[in-house]
Amino acid sequence: MKTKLGTREIVTIGMLGAIAVVLMLFEIPLPFAPPFYEIDFSEVPVLVGCFALGPVAGILIEFVKILLNLVINGTATAGVGELANFCIGCSFCIPAGIIYKRKKTKKGAMIGLISGTLIMTFLGCFINAYIMLPTYAKAFKIPIEGLIEMGTKVNASITDLFTFVMFAVVPFNLLKGVLVSIIVILIYKKISPIIKRH
Repeated sequence: MKTKLGTREIVTIGMLGAIAVVLMLFEIPLPFAPPFYEIDFSEVPVLVGCFALGPVAGILIEFVKILLNLVINGTATAGVGELANFCIGCSFCIPAGIIYKRKKTKKGAMIGLISGTLIMTFLGCFINAYIMLPTYAKAFKIPIEGLIEMGTKVNASITDLFTFVMFAVVPFNLLKGVLVSIIVILIYKKISPIIKRH
């Protein structure tokens, strides 16, 4: 099976990465999480490209998305937040892409997306608790307890770092994974021939 990316694939990766950056601008706040947790659908073009062109392409689209967003919007975390977002995005698309590559059916896609959602949720707990939250606290010069208090204001069950992860991070990633997966399932077969012909 061909793994080398040709000119068409590289152009497609760039286009999907650019679309992902645009989708990052449209964020939806959630009632159960602090205001800095907002859902966007930038993983949709990443997963579409991952299914159409393979897991390596998915990683590259994720990289292009993060890089373009970094160039356009800059960073408040010296790139640490962006690196964490890249890792979380890859933890979603890589398992999904690998499973779909082995079983290119609707069932294979669904198993891949479910697996990716669960892995992203699991990894997201650790990355948020030990990388992103401390980094944001340092960047915005507020203690982690301040971030936890922001969570408490919207969800009384959030009282410490553990409950923050359980009641904000976990449902956030699960909801994002489910919504993105539904969209990918609905649109992939309709647009994949266009991507593969591009």
